[in-house]
Amino acid sequence: MNEITVQELKDMLARNNKLQLLDVREPSEFEICNLGGELIPLGDLPKQTSRIRRDIPVVVVCHHGFRSAQAIHYLTQRLGFENLLNLKGGIHAWAVQIDKTMAQY
Repeated sequence: MNEITVQELKDMLARNNKLQLLDVREPSEFEICNLGGELIPLGDLPKQTSRIRRDIPVVVVCHHGFRSAQAIHYLTQRLGFENLLNLKGGIHAWAVQIDKTMAQY
């Protein structure tokens, strides 16, 4: 599985690289803190795959990187996605390393 660090994501966003952020946490978690992007909770993923791009990199985000890894496994094994990146350490790593003002839970 391909991973991206929070610093690499920050650099990509600063360069305005085309990418899709896919957050697989629950809506209540997304309300606490988020990086924007598409919110598709892990349990809803099978019904919402049409919202996930195949033509640009897709960075999959969760709290610590475990649910996003599950999502990537499902999408690559079942549906043949080849453009997915797991955010290493998840949104928690972003809050600790990049944006110390971001709410943590």
